[in-house]
Amino acid sequence: MTIYPTVNDHPVLALFAELLAVSAPTSREEALADLIRARLQRYGYRPETDAAGNVLVRLAGREPGGPLTCLAAHMDEIGMVVTNIGDDGTLTVARSGGLYPWKMGERPVTILGDVEAVTGILCMGSTHANVGDKAITWADVRVVTGLTPARLARAGIRPGVVAVPTAEGRGPVLFGDPADPLVAAWTFDDRMGVVALLRMLEALAREGLQPRHPTIVGFTVHEEGGCHGAKVLAQRAQPDIFIAVDGCPIPPGAPLKLDGRPGIWSKDRSCHYDQALLQELCRAAVAAGTELQPVVYEQAASDASAVYTVGAAGRIACFGHVRDNSHGYEVARLAVFDNVTRTLLRYITQ
Repeated sequence: MTIYPTVNDHPVLALFAELLAVSAPTSREEALADLIRARLQRYGYRPETDAAGNVLVRLAGREPGGPLTCLAAHMDEIGMVVTNIGDDGTLTVARSGGLYPWKMGERPVTILGDVEAVTGILCMGSTHANVGDKAITWADVRVVTGLTPARLARAGIRPGVVAVPTAEGRGPVLFGDPADPLVAAWTFDDRMGVVALLRMLEALAREGLQPRHPTIVGFTVHEEGGCHGAKVLAQRAQPDIFIAVDGCPIPPGAPLKLDGRPGIWSKDRSCHYDQALLQELCRAAVAAGTELQPVVYEQAASDASAVYTVGAAGRIACFGHVRDNSHGYEVARLAVFDNVTRTLLRYITQ
C-alpha cells in the first residue's frame, strides 16, 4: 500500500488547502485577505491594509539604513466574469486572467454575487452533433444556474461579477513516488507564493529572527488583471528591491525540471530582471541546501516586471516553485515548496 503524507499533517499542504478553499478571483480577494490577516495576527504581527486592498507587514532591519526590500505574492486567482444573463437565467462568461475553458471542462462553479454566492454548471453543449475536435472558446461556454433572472438579481448576480471552480475537486492531490511525491491542485498561482511568505513570517516570529534590511511583505490584489495591487504598493512604498514570489511555469522548450529546485525568472516579455539580484538569490538558495533554475519567458510577466516598467523599484526578481499545466490543474514537486521558504529565509536574514 502506498503511503503519502496527509494534507493535514504536512504544514505546506495544510495551509495551502486552507487557502485553496477560499474563492479569490481578481476583484474579490477580500475573503482571502481576511484569512491572511488572521494568520498574521496569530503569528504576532500587526498587518496593514492599504487603499487597494493589499495586506502588508513591515519588518525593521538589523541595518536600518540598508535598501528597502519588498517581498510580494498575489492573492487573486484566475476565473471568469459574467457578461450577460439570459431570459432563462443562463449566464454567458468570459475569462478573467489567463483562464481558458478547455482547462476547466464541464464542472460546478461558484458565482460570487454582490449579495450571495450561487452555484452553476459550466456547460459546453452536446456532443451529439458534428463537433469533431474543435477547440472550445468562451463563445461556446455558458453557465446554467437553474434560477430566474429575478432570483439572480436578488443574489446580486450581474454583468461584471466573477466566478471560479467550486472548492470541491480543487485538491491538493499527492501522487507519484511517496518518498518524493508530486502534488497537484487547481492552480498553485499564487496561493503557494502566499504560503511561502506566511511560512517565512511564521519562522521569523518563532525563531526570533530579523531581516538584515528593512522589509515589507505584501499580499497583493489584482495581479491577474494587470498587477494593479503591486504597482500601488511599490509606488507608495518606493522599495529599492521588489521580489515577486510566484510560480515558474514550464512552456515548451523551457529548461525547467520538476525536481524540487525552485525556478527564477531572468527575463520575461516586459524586461530583463536584475542579474546581480538573481545571483544573490541563487547563492542564498545554495546556502539553504537547494539551487534555483533560471528561465526566460517570452509570453509571461509578473508583479515584479510590472513594478519595474512603471519605474516603481530599481531592482527586481521573481522566483518560486516550478509548475506544470499552468493556469489549470497544476503539478509541482512537493519538496519545492520547502525549498522556496528556506531560500527566502536565507536571503532576507543573511
